[in-house]
Amino acid sequence: MKYIALLYSEAGAAGPGPGTPEFNQMMDDYQSATQAMADAGVLVDSGPLQSAEAATTVRIRNGETQLSDGPFAEIKEQLGGYYILDCDDLDTALRYAATIPAAKYGSVEVRPLMAMGPA
Repeated sequence: MKYIALLYSEAGAAGPGPGTPEFNQMMDDYQSATQAMADAGVLVDSGPLQSAEAATTVRIRNGETQLSDGPFAEIKEQLGGYYILDCDDLDTALRYAATIPAAKYGSVEVRPLMAMGPA
């Protein structure tokens, strides 16, 4: 079953600041966690996202396309990245999600992906 791990953090509080030894350690931890998932054969894809300010929201209302800059909603925590995992069960996906540094500095939400047709 495939799961998505969504990485959230508060704006401006995503962990140690760039250039610090703690930041370098966090980046090493991300690389180690990602490599362990790849080595185990459960990593399908992963990636960081640009800030929420770079988002464009699309809505269709009464047949008209409406575009607005920024995220859909103003929230305290912002989505900063994701991992797609292919695991045997939720417990396995949660075990890998716990290795992602975002769990230390924000949160990692794990959801099963819905199967839509042939895989």
